Amino acid sequence: MPPRQFSKPVPLREARPRRRRLFAALIAVPGLMPALAQAQLAGAAADSQPLGDPWSLRLAPQLEERPLRQGDQPATFVLGDHTTGTADRDMAAKGSAELRRNVSVIKSDALHYDQDTDMADAYGSVRIFSNGNSFIGPEAHLQVEANEGYMTNPKYRFNLSNGSGSGSRADLLNDEQTHVTSGTYTACSCETDPAWYIKGTSFDFDTGASEGVAHNGVLFFQGFPVFASPWLSFPLTSERRSGILPPTVSLNSTTGFEVSVPYYFNIAPNRDLLVTPRLMTRRGIQIQSTFRYLSPTYSGTITGEFLPQDMQTHTNRYAIYIQHQQNFGGGFGAYINYNKVSDNQYPEDLGNAANQIINGTQVLYQQEVGVTYNNGPWSILAHEQRWQVLPPATSPYAREPQLNVLYNKYNVGGFDYGAEADYTRFTTTIADSTEGQRVVFNPYLSYSVTGPGYFVTPKIQYHFASYDLNEIGSAANGTPANQPKTLSESIPTVSFDTGLVFDRSVRIFGQDYIQTLEPRLYYVYTPYRNQEFAPIFDTGQSDFSLAEIYTPNTYAGNDRIADANRVTVGLTSRFINPATGDERARFVIAQQYYFQPQRVTITQGQALDQAKHSDLILGASFKLGAGFSQETAFQYNADNNQLVRSSIGFGFSPAAREVINVGYRYTRANETTLSTSPINQILVSAQWPLSRHIYSVARVNYDLAGHRLVDGLLGFQYDADCWTLGIGVQRYANGITSTGSNTAGTRVLAQMTFKGLANVDNGLTSAFRAGVNGYTPPPPPAPPLARYTNYE
Repeated sequence: MPPRQFSKPVPLREARPRRRRLFAALIAVPGLMPALAQAQLAGAAADSQPLGDPWSLRLAPQLEERPLRQGDQPATFVLGDHTTGTADRDMAAKGSAELRRNVSVIKSDALHYDQDTDMADAYGSVRIFSNGNSFIGPEAHLQVEANEGYMTNPKYRFNLSNGSGSGSRADLLNDEQTHVTSGTYTACSCETDPAWYIKGTSFDFDTGASEGVAHNGVLFFQGFPVFASPWLSFPLTSERRSGILPPTVSLNSTTGFEVSVPYYFNIAPNRDLLVTPRLMTRRGIQIQSTFRYLSPTYSGTITGEFLPQDMQTHTNRYAIYIQHQQNFGGGFGAYINYNKVSDNQYPEDLGNAANQIINGTQVLYQQEVGVTYNNGPWSILAHEQRWQVLPPATSPYAREPQLNVLYNKYNVGGFDYGAEADYTRFTTTIADSTEGQRVVFNPYLSYSVTGPGYFVTPKIQYHFASYDLNEIGSAANGTPANQPKTLSESIPTVSFDTGLVFDRSVRIFGQDYIQTLEPRLYYVYTPYRNQEFAPIFDTGQSDFSLAEIYTPNTYAGNDRIADANRVTVGLTSRFINPATGDERARFVIAQQYYFQPQRVTITQGQALDQAKHSDLILGASFKLGAGFSQETAFQYNADNNQLVRSSIGFGFSPAAREVINVGYRYTRANETTLSTSPINQILVSAQWPLSRHIYSVARVNYDLAGHRLVDGLLGFQYDADCWTLGIGVQRYANGITSTGSNTAGTRVLAQMTFKGLANVDNGLTSAFRAGVNGYTPPPPPAPPLARYTNYE
């Protein structure tokens, strides 16, 4: 569009600038007076909006954007130190010249506006502001209403995305689309010398779609080219966009040097696809793809990985992971959880670098499909569940199928009651093992009496079970002699749970607290029933801790109900901030006392425990000022004067991105440790700033008994204004060999993020977050400015 020239010099008269600008505003353009009338708000719209008391700040509704009514025309204002023009035709202004219409503003040293063509020609220090976007250059020609025109040698900024750049020419196509010739683009907030920028022969910007495209684009970082493409698409905001994501690079002891280049397909707002070629120098090229979908009634993820002709094994290797959830309405739902790998060594050899810290590879892959129903007191599950088992794990029983029905009603005249009904057919791939069907029915009834400072809850429950076995295993697999194919059992349990709560006000170190004293007594009686012929399908020993010490059964599952005649005595004391209700400290001590020793065991020939009481459990936790916290738990055997288990942890986090954790864990060697050696480990993890821009991250998990590093992590992150760089070295457990010895792997991860361009985690941030409790990533880029920021 050629620039419009004045037909002849416009005579300018001497006058006071203020009077001239006022004159220009008053005679601007027909349509001015109706617009002024609309600007005078009436009624509630004209009233300011109070935020609080009469002295607080108030919102001014006059600053709200109000669309024109149908048929109305917006007013056009032309202002300047010196103005001249012809009524209803055109107007010229010099010296601080300005044209305004709606949200569009043009400022320059000299300006001419033609009302017939709606064309504005601006010269000298031209500034255009429209819909939150700004353009600055020496000359511009613009059709105001259509926002169509061009500017030479522009500098531009998109306020809503913090993007900016320059070019030899900018063609404004409409309110949202702009074409820039021979230009640059960056999301760095610095005015000069940005850390990164894209240079291209041309750019197409669409602020409505939040997308920019660089033609023959080259990405520069600190003045050096790092990436080039004939067509480079990038987002103008943090919204998802299709395109190539930044490549990730890592070094792994099992796969060698790795380079992954993801491509993201933004199929729809509720669907996307990520395809990632993964080049491994020791293995070959693997293709990974993840498809995600979401709808009001269903959602899921499908992930596939395929490596043709592994360079080490010379076989095709793959992995499939499918998760799907379906809501049919009316309380009905369904789900699929299917996971499979091609071979036993797949997770150890080809575990994705994006995984978090690995403490042993995955050896059980669940394959399950089910239907659910949840409505009021009813909860129903019908499913089939199988497993892919990798050595050295032992295959759990498959459920083919299982139907589980739960019914629970609470506080019906003070009563709680319900029942569990379950039918399961158990199968296994282990030869010479017992298989069969089991039917379980577990009803219960309880009544709670509560009041200020006390509660009493008696409860009675029954366990009915019936077995129909179609396969009987041999004695070598733990099957007792003369094992019947059908059997049933009926076992009642009575429990009585009661406690008191006392509180008082105390003052400690100048601080007021509410201290509570909460004694609790839990008695349970279950008569002995011989259950040695009941197979072990899904039952194991419960962990002995505060979470299980107040439960009636020492086993988890329905194949064993432990006989019990015992009482659990516990005492808890808390210190609570009376102003906030925050718990600042807690102390717990609990122990079980046996009136009769337990006779039911989970395996044949297991020695009976003749102790009169259980181990003593003690625990304490603190939350002090300056971000200091502590948690400690002990399990102590007074008869043998032995510490059975201990866990001590300290945390210190005075501010964001400042955290230090120190922990110690000890477990005496027994059947739960799966080893003749005790668990004796110390864990130290931290995130701490070394300078204003540099953060260090570290984790050490060291086995004092085995004199070995279980896992470790050391990394650094540099956070600049518009880019971040992270480097990490990770040592992780990588399974167990056939001889029982531990194996480990090492990988090096490096990740650079250009803020405002892309943000993809290649596993480094996930490893930092999993390795350091309380880890916080570097701060995100500054939020986009509002449309009216820098409004002129």
